[in-house]
Amino acid sequence: MTGVLFVLITTFLASAVEAIEMVTIVLGVGATRGWRATLVGAVAGFAVLAVVVVVAGIALSQVPIGPLRLIVGALLLVFGLQWFRKGVMRVAARGLAGIGMHPEDEPPEWDGVGFDWTAFVLAFKAVVLEGLEVAFIVVSFGANAGQMGVAVVGGVSAVVIIGGVGVVLQRLVTRIPRSLLQLVVGILLTTFGTFWSLEGLGIEWPGGDASILGLLVLYLATAGTYITIERRRALGFSPGV
Repeated sequence: MTGVLFVLITTFLASAVEAIEMVTIVLGVGATRGWRATLVGAVAGFAVLAVVVVVAGIALSQVPIGPLRLIVGALLLVFGLQWFRKGVMRVAARGLAGIGMHPEDEPPEWDGVGFDWTAFVLAFKAVVLEGLEVAFIVVSFGANAGQMGVAVVGGVSAVVIIGGVGVVLQRLVTRIPRSLLQLVVGILLTTFGTFWSLEGLGIEWPGGDASILGLLVLYLATAGTYITIERRRALGFSPGV
């Protein structure tokens, strides 16, 4: 059984990636369109996510542990490999660039009266779309490890901490290297996805949970290799040189 610390750290890191982007968008909308409608939209989005976590958690709790690990492991592999690939490409191309909102993505300023539904929709959409991945990670790790409470704490802590830092130090949040975070989380999700998928198929890992560290090292080495290849390719070197 995956330890409490593993579940807490993994859900926190994975949730932090989406929380950074979520907070960046909400702060951008609030600064340009006004805070009342933006905050209402964000709160409404979090309410939807809370329902999703509760419903999904109850549903997954009814699935036997074997099939559950296979299902969750496969889903983690799908998400993890996507983040792994994007993280490798972005780190290779842009290094540790931050995630500040691009000028063309910023909403126009609003100086009207009444309730700003545009700000509401933008904030609601940002929270729901980015938060759905947080909810998926929380439910997956929590249900599979039998530590739903710990997973919820990890996910909520990430959102609260990133949100608090974002309110106080908005520029700092936009400079956080999302490319590196995305790569780290991609490696973690791929590692656990591989481990749980094969466990769900009835395969016994040598060393039990200690095999997770071996998989982690393997995927770290793989990421480093591909980043080096992509950087050399960007500089005009052929793979064989």
